[in-house]
Amino acid sequence: MIKKTLHLTPNARLVLEKRYLKKDASGNPIESPEDMFRRIAKNVASADLIYNKNANIASIEEQFYDLLTSLQFMPNSPTLMNAGRDLQQLFACFVLPVEDSIESVFDTVKHAALIHKSGGGTGFSFTHIRPRNDVVSTSGGCASGPISFMKVFNEATEAINQGGFRRGANMAVLRVDHPDILDFIHTKQSEGVLTNFNISVGITDAFMQAVEKNEIFPLVNPRTKVIVKTANAREVFEHIVQSAWENGEPGVLFLDTINAANPTPLIGEIEGTNPCGEQPLLPYEACVLGSINISKMVKCNKDQYEIDWNLLEGVIQLAVHFLDNVIDMSKYPLPQIERLTKGNRKIGLGIMGFADSLIKQGISYNSEEAIQYTDKLIHFFSQKANEASIKLAAERGAFPNYQKSIYAQKNGPRFRNATRTTIAPSGTISIIANCSSGIEPLFAIAYKRHVLVEGGLPEIHPLFEEIAKKRGFYSEKLLEEISREGSIQNIKNIPEDVKRILIAARDVPAEQHVKIQATCQKYIDSGVSKTINFPKDATIDDVKKVFLLAYKSGCKGITVYRDKSRVSQVLSVECTCTKQLINKNP
Repeated sequence: MIKKTLHLTPNARLVLEKRYLKKDASGNPIESPEDMFRRIAKNVASADLIYNKNANIASIEEQFYDLLTSLQFMPNSPTLMNAGRDLQQLFACFVLPVEDSIESVFDTVKHAALIHKSGGGTGFSFTHIRPRNDVVSTSGGCASGPISFMKVFNEATEAINQGGFRRGANMAVLRVDHPDILDFIHTKQSEGVLTNFNISVGITDAFMQAVEKNEIFPLVNPRTKVIVKTANAREVFEHIVQSAWENGEPGVLFLDTINAANPTPLIGEIEGTNPCGEQPLLPYEACVLGSINISKMVKCNKDQYEIDWNLLEGVIQLAVHFLDNVIDMSKYPLPQIERLTKGNRKIGLGIMGFADSLIKQGISYNSEEAIQYTDKLIHFFSQKANEASIKLAAERGAFPNYQKSIYAQKNGPRFRNATRTTIAPSGTISIIANCSSGIEPLFAIAYKRHVLVEGGLPEIHPLFEEIAKKRGFYSEKLLEEISREGSIQNIKNIPEDVKRILIAARDVPAEQHVKIQATCQKYIDSGVSKTINFPKDATIDDVKKVFLLAYKSGCKGITVYRDKSRVSQVLSVECTCTKQLINKNP
């Protein structure tokens, strides 16, 4: 067997050593990145024997190994960490139920702890918990409300973080018609509160209509189903917008839009999502994610850079096969999760390297051409993922709950997987693949990523470095200036055509961010992770316009972040380590 040379950046190797590679009792890596990818490919390929006892496992393993080591595709972190190891829990995304009883709450705390220990993230809807000061008939006391229980989950997550593979992450959702909604909206107004949670308001069509008409909106006690008070819908909406402007939370989830696309409504209603909001799931359901590096699909054809559609189709087919195998190879933390997950067999194949693919093709993220490119790309991507799932269904059977799905009711296609596509943030796996994350624009041309190591990982975009050297305007002084600014738009001596395509997130108008997200959502059958990055001087009205545009454009949710609105943020541009930046990609 010929050993391939794996081309990884120093930051990619650092991330793998810190988080993914097998270690001995002293914490020293005992496998190489090549060994890790071989371990994963071998383990995941073996699922083919379930369906064909004569399957050529060696050939499938090689195909998966080539797929991973070419950095064309990367599965979610738990698969990288756990495949072929004792834990063997391969899923990133879980949603757990939280019912209105102490027993339910603490059962779920325990279940979430098991998931976090194995590298997964959890989402919860706290909507069913009775409001603060409601009656507790068994004790004659008063209920403490959903936020008090969120704090319990947060502390449990903090304890698990001490020994887990990576920090546990949670999503808390509360429906907008819950009596404690205003308290929920402002829960994270002070930094350092509920640090292991993202929070999102579950917004309904009825609420948005009441906002538009400036009407009074009923708030309903989930225990009694009785209207206990009312609020002005527009005022509640203003609270959401104000809080999001102040510190990036809450996000919003459009529940009716999500449930209109629920593939199995007969099984249940979707109330929650994974921690980043892109994967709506039923209670006790899990989904495995993976992302194709679209930047690797751009090839030079007669001096013209463009997507190699045949290559992309082949990678999609293999990636769908890989993710479907993961469902069979994973160990599950609970039998009810295994039952529902194998019943629906949801996978979430997405993309990363999107911004890089635009730059390589000379397309500005901030252009109508980018919208047209997105439409063509994601339409093709979704169509080929669907075809791959149909092909697998012909070989292995449709997902077991198919007869309870919208596809059976409409005489639709027989899919192997109830959902096929999701666009995830792909934060850490994009570092491994050395590409831009998800469908985001470049955060900045140079910045620091505050994860894994004290002081942060320095990043300078390799395509900028390549262009600057090729065009003759590269210098240490220029890099120092960029590392302070993040953007190149106001820096002299950089050609205008370079500025046009090398755009940072802060250079993209909020409306363009939403248009890119909405264009993807037209074809993606789960959700689309997208952060709308605002400059520090953005107004509250700017945020409001974006929330309304996202709703009207058919997005399933939206998150905004205004630069410097938190003391601690994952990415920053005040980089004082220019020498490191210069030396990163010699």
